[in-house]
Amino acid sequence: MTTKYTEDHEWITVDGGTATVGITHHAQDALGDVVFVDLPEVGKTYAQKDVAGVVESVKAAADVYMPVSGEITEVNEALRDDPSLANSDPLGAGWFFKVKLSDASQLDALLDETAYTAFSANA
Repeated sequence: MTTKYTEDHEWITVDGGTATVGITHHAQDALGDVVFVDLPEVGKTYAQKDVAGVVESVKAAADVYMPVSGEITEVNEALRDDPSLANSDPLGAGWFFKVKLSDASQLDALLDETAYTAFSANA
């Protein structure tokens, strides 16, 4: 499994032709206490950088962008029921959705952990 990051502070972990997407520690730190998530519709196809969801906190609302193009295969219903999972475990139980990749080469343009850490330190 490979994890990549976007400059919009999403992470994507790829396992075969399916990927899991969520927001990073940096994003949840910036947002504060998450109180609501709007998740995409299963079966819907999005292009890379499309808005696929929204995360709202006590301080702000932020769009969740598609790191890659593909079809939504699953959403995290537990996150819908308990949005605070995005704060307590953003890289684990707080994942947002799963996507079937339509163009795996798009992953090449995303940041690896070292590059993302450097990027987010300056964000």
